Parts: sequence; C-alpha cells; structure tokens
Amino acid sequence: MVKFGILGAGRIGKVHAATIAASARASVAYVADAIPDAANALAASVGAKVSTIDAILASDVDAILIATPTDTHADLIEQAARAGKAILCEKPVSLSVERIEACLPVVEKAGVPLMIGFNRRFDPNFASLQKRLRDGEIGDVELVTIISRDPAPPPVSYIERSGGLFRDMMIHDFDMARFLVGEEFVTVHALGGALVDKAIGTAGDVDTASVQMQTASGKIVVITNSRRATYGYDQRLELHGSKGMLRAGNVHMTTVESATASGFNADVIQNFFIDRYVAAYAAEVNTFIDAMASGKTPTPSGHDGLQAQRLAEAATKSRQTGEVVRV
Repeated sequence: MVKFGILGAGRIGKVHAATIAASARASVAYVADAIPDAANALAASVGAKVSTIDAILASDVDAILIATPTDTHADLIEQAARAGKAILCEKPVSLSVERIEACLPVVEKAGVPLMIGFNRRFDPNFASLQKRLRDGEIGDVELVTIISRDPAPPPVSYIERSGGLFRDMMIHDFDMARFLVGEEFVTVHALGGALVDKAIGTAGDVDTASVQMQTASGKIVVITNSRRATYGYDQRLELHGSKGMLRAGNVHMTTVESATASGFNADVIQNFFIDRYVAAYAAEVNTFIDAMASGKTPTPSGHDGLQAQRLAEAATKSRQTGEVVRV
C-alpha cells in the first residue's frame, strides 16, 4: 500500500486524491493546503488527516503529490527528494529553465522517483495513437499537427502570473510533440497575438499562437493554441507519415448523431479540461503507483519537464523577436 501526502487541495489536488482513494493499492494519509477549509474538506472526503508540509515530509508517507501553485514546485520537489519520498508533481517543474536545471540534480542525488504530470500522454485516445505510431502503422512520422483551444480565456490576474501562453498552456503540446515524434527539436518559430482579449496583450501575453518546430532529421510539428473556442474544449491531433495518417478527434458529450434532410448533427464536445481528461488523470496516478510497486522509473520524467520548458522559452523568445530560435 502506497501512502501519499498531498500538497495542495485545489481543483487538481481533489482529482488526484479521489483516484488514490479509489485505488486498492494506495491511500491518502495527509493533506496540506494554505487554505485550512480546503485542506479539511479534502481530507474528510478521502479519510486523511490535515497536516503541515514539514510534518508530512517527516512522516512515514511513501510518496508526495505536489498540486500547489507553480512557483512552489521546484522548492517542494527538492524538499521531498531530500526527505527520501517518491514525487508526482503537476507540470511545470518551474517557469525557469535555470531553476529546473538546479532542481533535477537534487532529485538525482537523492535517488528518488520523480514524475511530472503531463496528463495528456495518458489520454486513452492519444496514448493509442502514439502506440500505433510506434508500431509502424503509418511508417515514419513526417508532419504532426496539434490543435489546443480553450473555451474561454482565464482572468487577466491569472495571465499576469502564468508565465505566458507558451509556458502555461502550450507546454502540454510541447510535451506531446516530443512524446509523439520521439526526437528533440532544434528550431522553433512562434507567432502570437491578443485577438481574444486585448487586456491579455496589455499584460504582455498572447491568447492566439502558432508554433512551428523541426527536428535535426527534418520532422515538422505545427502547434496552434487559442484561448477561445465557442464550440467547446478543442483537443485534436493529426500525424502524417510515410505510409498514411493517424488522427485523434474531440470527445463529444454523447456519441448520438441525428441525420435529416438538412444534414448530420452531433452532440457538442466537452467543455471543461477535467471532464475531457478525467481518464487521463486517473491513468497518470495509477501509472505512478505501478512504478512504485515495480521499481521502474516513471515517465514523464524531470528531464521531460526540462525539455518542454526549453521549448516554451524558445517559443517565447521567438514570438518576441520574430526570429527562428535554435534550441
């Protein structure tokens, strides 16, 4: 039985805690949060105790799940590593490549597992697509298109501390690009604009963006992001290869379709990221628990987090300068 200490009782902390509590192989022992009411509510829902971060790290828990604000991640990873705990941390490790580069050696020296929560790798549709690609179904991948569009932008107060669209939103797509292509990218070219909310542009960020990346072998990935999709949470992938094409579409509220003389109509697509990726979040946590039981190194790793952040910083620089950035 893997005993978890959960740091952060917000939206994602609740999702992960529910998965752990439902597992026959794991349990939530302690919960910590800066907001006492949030910690108490989550602890009560999963049969855990409320405690402080320091006390949890000093306890007999086997693993620490970090679901706190981004600017706390690297420090908490280091503290948990020094305490000898396995670590599952929400993305990103840090908004700074330099901070990640300083953090990972601490984990390596401690010899503890570290998994970064790039949940989209565990989506059943995307995972199946990646496996079929690796099995050679479409030959060698040549061109990948990734589309990610949110239903509506977050508040500007969030934008101001998010690190920008490339670090906050598109970082999922950078990780997915590496997951699919299986090679590192050497050039990044980004475009962006504030077309959804001018206040986002005033805050120094963009809400609409496109990135082109290329590997040393010539493989190309095109990523497009938008903070507005009036029709729901738009998440699609297309892979073109030497023998054909694979694609994964959106998930609709139901599979019901109607057909009349005026055409075909389908139900709307899901509108909230937790609904869209509920299976992915559960698979992510269970994969971590599997790794704990087997002694295998879990992925995505800290290195995966570092490489995604490098691409995010390259895209940010490219958008600001208008130049192609070499990674």
